[in-house]
Amino acid sequence: MRKPSVSGRGWAYIGAALGGSVSIAANVAHSYVPPADGSADWTPQTGAVIGSVFWPIALFVATEILARVAWPTGRRWTALRFLGLLPVALVAAIVSYRHGSGLLRFYGEDVLTAHLGPVAVDGLMVMASAALLATARRTAPLAERVEPAESSAPKPVAAPVNSAEKTPTKRVTPRPASAVKVAKVAAKMPGAPVAQIAAKAGVSESTARRYLPVPAATVASPSAPVPAETPALAAA
Repeated sequence: MRKPSVSGRGWAYIGAALGGSVSIAANVAHSYVPPADGSADWTPQTGAVIGSVFWPIALFVATEILARVAWPTGRRWTALRFLGLLPVALVAAIVSYRHGSGLLRFYGEDVLTAHLGPVAVDGLMVMASAALLATARRTAPLAERVEPAESSAPKPVAAPVNSAEKTPTKRVTPRPASAVKVAKVAAKMPGAPVAQIAAKAGVSESTARRYLPVPAATVASPSAPVPAETPALAAA
């Protein structure tokens, strides 16, 4: 549903304030018009002055209530809203018209002006009130504040991962510092005896023998057993 535009809402308030001010001023001024049989010291009653101010203000307040309250949906609530506003607007329009017309006649205006002049004020208030209703930003009723229903389509389920298929992570153990030293010395001194490599690396012979490659340890170690000569070679 397209939301009503709020453009021009300021002018609607200006129109309502202008029409209401003129209507209040005319009502108050009319309350001071002496009756035909009034005495020279006649003054209006306080209740009449207060009542003349009430009608335009009541119309404005009723319009704001109708526009701003988040009314529930339904024909009953719609009827209550507009049936409540109608008497207020009708009474305010009639009182404002009669007071304005009577004031213009008291000021000596012609019959046509006295009858049509108040219509402009009432028309301005009706138009401003309608604009306020049309541009009102209503909050959604509680009945409409419902979360959208979730889709009935089944959600895809991720396939279970077999723990046996997981590739085990190899744990890398850092090499000791002595192994690094032995490897460096062995690389610089290929074919050197284990004792010499151990002395150069600053480790014991057993440590050097542990970290030396097998071929190097076999060739370079003086303690490696010497194969016995075959009988054929000994006979020669």
